[in-house]
Amino acid sequence: MKKPQAMAMSMLRKANLCPLCGKPVVAESKPFCSQGCKDRDLLKWLDEGYRVPGPLADYEDSIGSDGAD
Repeated sequence: MKKPQAMAMSMLRKANLCPLCGKPVVAESKPFCSQGCKDRDLLKWLDEGYRVPGPLADYEDSIGSDGAD
């Protein structure tokens, strides 16, 4: 098992890396390395590439029981 200090250093190094490509973080684009990675992340959110696990929503619950929006 890692020592607490070694784990903290490992986490600190990971915190300074872009979550998409692993390059070092740039202050202007934090937590990403560039505007390109920042934009790719946004596009993934907008394209529903990221999903939160959970039960499927009931269609009637999402539109209301009377069918009117």
